[in-house]
Amino acid sequence: MVIALLVTGGLWGYNKYLTESYPLKYSSYVEKYAKENNISEYLVYAVIKTESGFRTDARSNVGARGLMQIMEETFDWIKFKRGDTDTVYYDMYSAEKNIEYGCWLLGFLYEEFGDIDCVAAAYHAGRGNVNNWLSDRNYSSDGKHLDYIPISDTAHYVDKINATMDVYVSLYAGK
Repeated sequence: MVIALLVTGGLWGYNKYLTESYPLKYSSYVEKYAKENNISEYLVYAVIKTESGFRTDARSNVGARGLMQIMEETFDWIKFKRGDTDTVYYDMYSAEKNIEYGCWLLGFLYEEFGDIDCVAAAYHAGRGNVNNWLSDRNYSSDGKHLDYIPISDTAHYVDKINATMDVYVSLYAGK
């Protein structure tokens, strides 16, 4: 009986640790914009956790801003593609605007590539790099999936996104 209680308590504690480490913060925005852009909310949570650790005020050493760490050039491109005349780059510190723009980009990349590894690689290293890698037999045997990512930081990023998505799915899918 005591062992069963200890095991149950230990599992409860571990589950509590995981749900606190992998939160569903900003869920109304994530759910709304993931759905609008036909992407998995777990992908969005994985990007937010990996990019900023859920900090709206996050700023990288290269100037990326907000929850999903959007660079100014990327912001300008998304703004142009969306025909948005009101949003300014400072708005990337707003949880809603950052998630809106980040989800739009993820949806665009998913529509272009149709593969989560390619989407994550393009989010990290750019669409041009991923398109180049897909057209090179050294990196892609079928032109649709990446067999090898030649930038180690990007390969690590893709692995982190996949691992984080897996945790989110195991914790929250079907609940």
